[in-house]
Amino acid sequence: MEESRLCQWSVIRSVLAILQWWGFNVTVIIMNKWIFQKMDFKFPLTVSCIHFICSAIGAYLVIKVLKLKPLIVVDPEDRWRRIFPMSFVFCINIVLGNVSLRYIPVSFMQTIKSFTPATTVILQWLVWSKHFDMRIWASLIPIVGGILLTSITELSFNMFGFCAALFGCLATSTKTILAESLLHGYKFDSINTVYYMAPFATMILAVPALLLEGPGVVAWLQTGPPLLSSFCIIFGSGLLAFCLNFSIFYVIHSTTAVTFNVAGNLKVAVAVTCSWLIFRNPISMMNAVGCAITLIGCTFYGYVRHMLSQQTPGTPRTPRTPRKSMEFVPLVNEKLEDKV
Repeated sequence: MEESRLCQWSVIRSVLAILQWWGFNVTVIIMNKWIFQKMDFKFPLTVSCIHFICSAIGAYLVIKVLKLKPLIVVDPEDRWRRIFPMSFVFCINIVLGNVSLRYIPVSFMQTIKSFTPATTVILQWLVWSKHFDMRIWASLIPIVGGILLTSITELSFNMFGFCAALFGCLATSTKTILAESLLHGYKFDSINTVYYMAPFATMILAVPALLLEGPGVVAWLQTGPPLLSSFCIIFGSGLLAFCLNFSIFYVIHSTTAVTFNVAGNLKVAVAVTCSWLIFRNPISMMNAVGCAITLIGCTFYGYVRHMLSQQTPGTPRTPRTPRKSMEFVPLVNEKLEDKV
């Protein structure tokens, strides 16, 4: 009886964690789109910089003040040699995501973001000459096909926004790969990652945001909507962006890899549905079909990756797998792709 209750509580805790993650993620995306579209605050660098500032403050409070998470100590030399390059890519990733939100609908942007597993595998194959099981390559076919179908049939297609979202996938993949190589020996969780990376990202982005968008922000403040409500929405988005990091960490430790992958794809479907209900951006039938194919492909990819990670060392290789090269499974750290 006691084991049954513990099992039920574990399931309830996992469901609540997933719902919390969905809530923060969808709310951040919708709020950012609202800032760009409804408030006419068309300054993605400034929004990203505010998010980094809120995340840095939030991580400091969680680790140093509230002591909810222990601090993972990193040598000062390693901060610049290892964490700074990751922070640079992390910064580019967030900026490109916000830029794409300014020009394309949330539904289209989220579908393109689902292309990240494919870009991760391709980058590892091209740059690091890593070899993957043929089942991994097969699982990428519906992802790529769904993205192509969605792009061709997107009624609100914008080339600049599409390129920003696509390069954002490359930045996410690069960040994931760098995390594997640069942070070897440091078992970072999402809060410690933000604690070290957000200040660097703020430092990197502050000057470009000030030079490129400073005059526009001043002009917007003089002619824009009421300042108090506007600041509440913009900084509220930054606060929720930090909460999103915390919820990701909790979900990862409350669910299995397969559950996390399926929940992540369902989260995209929830974000697409909510954005359509709020912004009413036109979606064709074939566009919806392309999005569905992409999400199914991502789910299949996650399942294959999980099966290969559970494969014992003595399992025979498939005939097509190179015998002289180590067979690699995509990085486990892909779980943390949704960080702010």
